[in-house]
Amino acid sequence: MKKLLSILTAAALALSLAACGAAADTGAGGEAITLKVAASPAPHAEILEVAKEVLARQNITLDIITFDDYVQPNTVTEDEEVNANYFQHGQYLADFNANNGTHLVSVAAIHYEPFGLYAGKTATLDALADGARIAVPNDPSNEARALQVLAGAGLITLKADAGATATVNDIEENPKNIEVVEIEAAQLPRTLADVDMAVINGNYAIEAGLSIADAVAVEEATDTVKDNYANLLVVKEGHENDPGIAELIAALQGDEVHQFIEEKYAGAVIGIG
Repeated sequence: MKKLLSILTAAALALSLAACGAAADTGAGGEAITLKVAASPAPHAEILEVAKEVLARQNITLDIITFDDYVQPNTVTEDEEVNANYFQHGQYLADFNANNGTHLVSVAAIHYEPFGLYAGKTATLDALADGARIAVPNDPSNEARALQVLAGAGLITLKADAGATATVNDIEENPKNIEVVEIEAAQLPRTLADVDMAVINGNYAIEAGLSIADAVAVEEATDTVKDNYANLLVVKEGHENDPGIAELIAALQGDEVHQFIEEKYAGAVIGIG
């Protein structure tokens, strides 16, 4: 009888431990959750690594997949190969959907990255010679934004109605005869040795080790600019309420991520939410 009781007790203990293990492997909804998110390496993937630790405490696994361009993250999201992406602002998202027939939507604004004008062959604005060459991103929404940076620095004047759709054709005054060189955004840091200056997207500037404090001009962070160019968490339409998405948003907008952003990026990234 004692031997039988010992066997039954051991079996009960084993069942209890198994039950505890199963509970530890379940998310808030009762099942384990894995989220795949496409992102630019910096700062997006770095920020996601902090969110990953937060989500792990809720038993949600975050799988971060990095891309060096601005096309594939949207393509894999549209094709449902990932649950979400995190790399783009609203103007770029709207243009991408319009031009590619995709059905991608923002579920949250996470951060804002001010554009910077960085010195290449010429060190200061005053030293820019007539006909100086300045590189800008070649995708429409970011090129318009870069032109606004040049206008804010007093190098060009844009037509009054140019706004977020500005192109080189909207340059109204160009007293230094600046040659605007359109370059794929990821390549901009590499062009600095060949141009006088370049307006560089925040994520690519960070990856290249450029400090916003060293920029010769910085985009003015008005509320309108932040609204238009906040970096977003994006999903395919219809997946806004998928399991784990709300928790991911909360983590990305939470105190731990905000503290990381402030300490890591020193003004090159500004948390939202």
